[in-house]
Amino acid sequence: MKITDFSVKNYQFTLIVFVMLIAIGVNSLLNMPRGEDPDFAAPNFSVVVIYPGTSPKDMEELVVDPIEKRMNELDDIKRVISRMDDGLAVIQIEFKYETDPDKKYQDVVREMDALKNELPPDIFDINIQKFNPSDVNIIQIGLLSETTPYKDLEEWSKKLKERLEKVKTLKNVDNWAFPQQQVRVSLQLEKLAQYGIPLNKVLGAIQSENVNIPGGSIEMGEKKFNIKTSGNYKSIDEIKNTIVSNANGKLVYVKDIAEVNFNYEEQTYIARLNGKRGVFVTASRKMGTNIFAVEKEVKPILEQFKKELPKSITYEQSFDNAHSVRTRLGGFTRDFAIAIFLVLLTLLPLGLRASIVVMVSIPLSLAIGLFLLDMFGITINQLSIVGMVVALGLLVDDSIVVVENIERYLRMGYGRREAAMEATKQIGLAVIGCTVTLIFAFLPLMFLPEGAGDFIRSLPAAVVTTVLASLFVSLTIVPFLSSRILSNHENPEGNFFLRGLKKFIGGSYRRLLNVAIARPVATLLVALAIFVGSLALVPVVGFSVFPASEKPMFLINIETPLGTSLQSTNQVAHYVEKEISSLPDLKNYATNVGRGNPRIYYNVVPQNEVSNYAQLFVQLKETPPAEKRKLIDQLRAKFRHYPNAKIEVKDFEQGPPVEAPIAIRLFSEDLDTLRSLAFRVEALLKKTPGTIYVNNELTTLKTDLRVKVNKEKAGLLGVPVNEIDRTIRMSVAGLNIGTFRKENGDEYNITVTLPRPAGGEERQTFEAFSKVYVTSVTGASIPLNQLADIRFETSPVTIKHYEKDRYTVTTAFVQSGYNTGKLTGSIIKQLDTMKFPANSHYVAAGEVEASKESFGGLGTIVLITIFGILGTLILEFKTFRGTLIVLSVIPLGIIGAVLMLLATGNTFSFVAVIGLIALIGIEVKNSILLVDYTDQLRKQGMSLDKAIQEAGETRFVPIILTTLTAIGGLLPLVIENNPLYSPLALVIIGGLISSTLLTRIVTPVLYKLLAPKVTQ
Repeated sequence: MKITDFSVKNYQFTLIVFVMLIAIGVNSLLNMPRGEDPDFAAPNFSVVVIYPGTSPKDMEELVVDPIEKRMNELDDIKRVISRMDDGLAVIQIEFKYETDPDKKYQDVVREMDALKNELPPDIFDINIQKFNPSDVNIIQIGLLSETTPYKDLEEWSKKLKERLEKVKTLKNVDNWAFPQQQVRVSLQLEKLAQYGIPLNKVLGAIQSENVNIPGGSIEMGEKKFNIKTSGNYKSIDEIKNTIVSNANGKLVYVKDIAEVNFNYEEQTYIARLNGKRGVFVTASRKMGTNIFAVEKEVKPILEQFKKELPKSITYEQSFDNAHSVRTRLGGFTRDFAIAIFLVLLTLLPLGLRASIVVMVSIPLSLAIGLFLLDMFGITINQLSIVGMVVALGLLVDDSIVVVENIERYLRMGYGRREAAMEATKQIGLAVIGCTVTLIFAFLPLMFLPEGAGDFIRSLPAAVVTTVLASLFVSLTIVPFLSSRILSNHENPEGNFFLRGLKKFIGGSYRRLLNVAIARPVATLLVALAIFVGSLALVPVVGFSVFPASEKPMFLINIETPLGTSLQSTNQVAHYVEKEISSLPDLKNYATNVGRGNPRIYYNVVPQNEVSNYAQLFVQLKETPPAEKRKLIDQLRAKFRHYPNAKIEVKDFEQGPPVEAPIAIRLFSEDLDTLRSLAFRVEALLKKTPGTIYVNNELTTLKTDLRVKVNKEKAGLLGVPVNEIDRTIRMSVAGLNIGTFRKENGDEYNITVTLPRPAGGEERQTFEAFSKVYVTSVTGASIPLNQLADIRFETSPVTIKHYEKDRYTVTTAFVQSGYNTGKLTGSIIKQLDTMKFPANSHYVAAGEVEASKESFGGLGTIVLITIFGILGTLILEFKTFRGTLIVLSVIPLGIIGAVLMLLATGNTFSFVAVIGLIALIGIEVKNSILLVDYTDQLRKQGMSLDKAIQEAGETRFVPIILTTLTAIGGLLPLVIENNPLYSPLALVIIGGLISSTLLTRIVTPVLYKLLAPKVTQ
């Protein structure tokens, strides 16, 4: 080959290229961004609307319906899912995955700004959140104290937050778990009635005084002066001394009709770390940054901050993602070292010098591969490293085949330089064909759609770039090094290991091959029977999407009955803390009462604030996945029968976020029908063996207080209905009427409300209604009980929309030892026999839906892989017969893949199927070498049977060596026992073993039956 001849003849130039490639590879290695998971952005957003005191039905009508209508009109919308709770609505907007997230975010912001005039004016807050899998917090810090007031903890957490915000590689720096301070104006409605002052007049007086209007500027002589007006409030006393009205010649101030003071808002979130009261500070890193570089910037800030803290406050870092990434990368470094050692062992039959030449191709190929990955913007993460480890066993294949052929030519008497050029020329086309088919197996995986494709992309990209690099190395650097290093004084039969391998081939393999060639039809029927038998085992193996996470951490979710106070939920959290504090491998645990833990995993979005919910984030020391699973099962058994609360222990899952492994969505516009269906599905899930944590959101109805206004009476007395609603809201929830800014820049809401009950309780009681007076248009104050009746009524806890249709979802998790796919299949069969009312239906969600989205792109990928390989083979062999003989290896590899998964208890998960696709390219590669050499021997005039036998024996050595190196490279991934990528390694190893053993017999037999025509 010309490129080989050029490399051997111009060795000085080849040497310069050699050094350059190493240099650019090392440069990329040092400068590439590092993180635990790949960086990718999804065009998914949440609009969170907070409207305190609003029921789900009112929230649906007043807030969600207009927002959904506007969002559905946007281009490229995929789906809109909404959830309405008391005072809270969350609208999830998902665009088609291929769209630009930044552009779509701007579209959502623009539409929400345009929509504000159509929404109720007293909405407390509208927040548009991006959902980026990369927005995971990399640090979570606890500032802990049992005695320090919350305002001091808030102050210190704010100082840390401000310092971290200056680090340019960080984003989403936030502090959590302290009640916000506010300026509370507690109105005495009886005094308002006494003075005859309407509520609107009080609100207007405070708002008009708290306005900072620039006065402009004037010129006096040659100078220009800015005019400062009265401005906004500077102190609490200024609010107290605000004039409300002039009653009978006497000025009435705010202090005459209300108490004004600093106070805490109602506490909705309590946090503890290892049982100690405190607040949290969290931060995430920006995309494309190196987590270790970020850590280097942040560490001095944290160390300095620790020194400044008062003795009463303890600093503890509960979560450190950089440590986790360092541990993970350290594990991969160990895996790499083991893989290189195993690859080196498999090279022993080649001899020391030949092994050195082959081993040189490893750092070279990896260096070029890293440079290409860096050029394509791919980071160093767990999946790109797995790709490198997978490639490690494959990238030496080309070099082994070339070196082994050069060695063979040397033993035939050629000189080193001639042997390097002639041997590479003879095998070059086959090597190119092998590599192209391998690349065709991995390349389409780089274009998988949706989030699953983005998540997995680093793995095939690492394999493709590294294997492509290895092809270049094997045709240039390897022949050059062989011409310089290999010796032509070797034993004609090779070294001790090679002679032993040949003896095995010459004995048992030759006899077996002769028997098989003599009985070709019987041999193929046996192979077919084994293949069909393995296919029959596929349902037994089962299917799944993504496995559980291998990280040594899990969540404990606590849910108490609806309406339970925060303090009662906190008592259950205390019980759980006591039970887990003595776990043997416990590292730490963060308790969150009233809210989910700040985000620490890419597909888990924290629960918004609600009083009957708590979550514990538990971290263990370096605990293997199997041990963690046992511990989770033990805790599930312990917490299962806790009275009056649901305590659920949940592992983190890989892949796109799902409601639960088993989820059934039920659709109906009638809420009573939905509730009835939910009960029926809940009963079905509970009686299905293998389910756990069955959840029906509509189990209980909420009891609300309905203020029934007598509109006729209100009209006669001149009281507008909206004035009644406004006064009730002010009395119970409070009205936010402005902002008070301290001199240091801190801002606090000014909230007008009724006085809170004595005893420190922040919630209003039923007694508040007896103090409510409503002002008529004439200025008269009328007690609320003269205009309205207050009665109890039931209402739904939550209303949910899926694509604007009302729905609910009934979910279940799966016990250890059960297959999610099989359980879901049996449940769907029973649902199909269930009678549904008119205008109602169900949709299977959970893993079923996730698998459709994740595997949905695999059909196209498989077709591209098959036809890409077919095209390559047709170009190489020029006949359909030769192509068919090469492809006969595929079913033989599937046999080993299925048996390996069955033996190890794994399922056909998303990554296992990717392993199967990759296996096709790897095993076809070996088959090409055999068929290509058989064709060459026949072209030289050798008879069919003799050519088949000679090729089988000659090519057995490089095929065995390349197979062993591939297995050696993958073994560390199996030993790692990682549920994400170990199945991929197992599939490839199992397939390689079966295809290597069976194709050495089946391919020659099939070649005899379908021998392609060759021209001698």
